[in-house]
Amino acid sequence: MTRKIIRNGHIVTAVDDYFADILIVDGQIDAIGRNLAAGADTTVIDAVGLLVLPGGVDCHTHMDNTFGDSTTCDSFETGTRSAAFGGTTTIVDFAFQRQGVGVLEAIERARTKGAAGACIDYGFHVIVTGVDAQVLADMQHAIRHEGISSFKMFMAYPGSVMVDDAAIFQAMRMVGQHGGMIALHAENGTIIDLLIKEALAQGHTAPKYHALTRPAIMEGEATHRGIKLAELAQAPVYFVHLSAKEALKHVVEARDLGVPVFAETCPHYLFFDDSVYDSDDFDLARYVMSPPLRSKDSQNALWTALRTDDLQLVSTDHCPFCMKEGHLGRVNQKPLGRNDFSKIPNGVPGVETRMATLYDGGVRSGRISLNRFVELTSTTPAKLFGLFPQKGTIAVGSDADIVLFDPGEEHVITAKNQHGNCDFTLFEGKRVTGKVRQVMLRGELIVDSDRWLGEVGGGRFVFRGESGGW
Repeated sequence: MTRKIIRNGHIVTAVDDYFADILIVDGQIDAIGRNLAAGADTTVIDAVGLLVLPGGVDCHTHMDNTFGDSTTCDSFETGTRSAAFGGTTTIVDFAFQRQGVGVLEAIERARTKGAAGACIDYGFHVIVTGVDAQVLADMQHAIRHEGISSFKMFMAYPGSVMVDDAAIFQAMRMVGQHGGMIALHAENGTIIDLLIKEALAQGHTAPKYHALTRPAIMEGEATHRGIKLAELAQAPVYFVHLSAKEALKHVVEARDLGVPVFAETCPHYLFFDDSVYDSDDFDLARYVMSPPLRSKDSQNALWTALRTDDLQLVSTDHCPFCMKEGHLGRVNQKPLGRNDFSKIPNGVPGVETRMATLYDGGVRSGRISLNRFVELTSTTPAKLFGLFPQKGTIAVGSDADIVLFDPGEEHVITAKNQHGNCDFTLFEGKRVTGKVRQVMLRGELIVDSDRWLGEVGGGRFVFRGESGGW
C-alpha cells in the first residue's frame, strides 16, 4: 500500500474552490480534509502557494496517426510525455477503420500501439470511413464491450475519409440507441474540393490558399446539416474543432431548443486569427490546419461561447507535422506541399501548451473563471466521453490524477523547451504566467518541474462509459 498526502493546497474543481489536504492511497483519492494525519509510511507533498487541479483531459489528439502520405511526428510515447508536461493526464486519441480494416481490428491495433508507448492514460474514438451492417454491429459491440463509445466521421476530404449523409445518419441512429455519440468534422467537403481545384488551376499554390478555399460559411452549412441529421436520428452529436461564428450560431440555436449538441474549440482558434495569412511565404504552412484560422469576430464569439457554455470544452486537436523535412527522421511533413498547398499536412501541435495558454489568456485576462477553466480542460471532457468521475475531478474514489500549478510563475514558450517531436509551436516566444509544477498520474509523480519521472507504457487504457450523457 502506498500513501501520499498533498498538504496546504488550493484545490480547484469545476464547482469548488477551497484549501485542504488530499490523502492518496494506492493511486486513488482516499480522503480530503483539513490536517489529515500522516503516518510514518506516508509521503508528504507540500503544495503551499500552488493550485491543486484535476489532471487535464484532452479528448482530441492524433499520436502516430497517418493521413494520406504523412504521419504525425509525435509517437504515443513522445506525444503523451509532452501532454504530461502540459498538465494533461488522459487523452482520447483515434483508431482508424480504413478500407479493409474493421472497427474491432482498428481498436485492437490502436490499443497495441497505446500499450507500448503511452506515458499517461488513454482511450480512443474510432474514425469510421464506411458504414454497413457489420460496421454498425461492431460499433455497438465497441460501446458495450470495448469501452469505446464515440466515433468520428468526416464531412470533408472526399475520396479519402469523407462519408455521406446517409452513413452519418445510420451511425447516429444506432449509437444514439446504445449510449454512444458521433463526433463530426463539419466542413462541406465537395465544395471545398472544388474551390481547391479552381485555386490550383489559377496557379495559387501558397499556404494561404488553404484558408481561402475553406470558407467559414461551409463550416456553418455542414454544422447545420449535422445537427439536422442528429435531430432526425434522435441522437447526440459532437462537433470537433469548431472555429467559425457561422458554425457556432447553429450550435447555439439548437442548444437553446434543447437539442443535445456539444462542441469543442481549440487554443489556436482562441489566440490566432486569419490575419496571419497575409503573404505567400511558405512559413505560413505552420498555420495550415482544418478548419483554418478564422476572423477576429469569430475568435471573440468563441470566447463568449466558452463563458456561456455554448461551447463545452477546449481540446487541442494535437496533430503535429514538422516544418523542417527530415526533423528527427520524420518525412512527408509540411514541406510536402511547398508547391501545392493542398498537399501540406493539416495540423498543429498543442497538447503541451493548452493548460498554460488558456490559464494565462483566459483566467488571468478575466475571460473565464478558474472553475470554468477546470471545467473546460478536465471535467466536461471526462463527463461527455464517459470518463467521469474516475477522471476529471478531485473527489474521494477518483483516480489521483493531480496537477500542482503555480499561478504566478512566468515562462516563455519555445519549441526548444517543449517535450514532443515537433520543431515548432504557434506560441513561439510568448511569455505566459502560470506553469505546471508537478503532475501525478494515479498517485505517481511523473513530472517534477523539468524532470520526467514517468514510464514509457505506464499509461493505461481506460474503459469509457456512455458518451454524450451527464
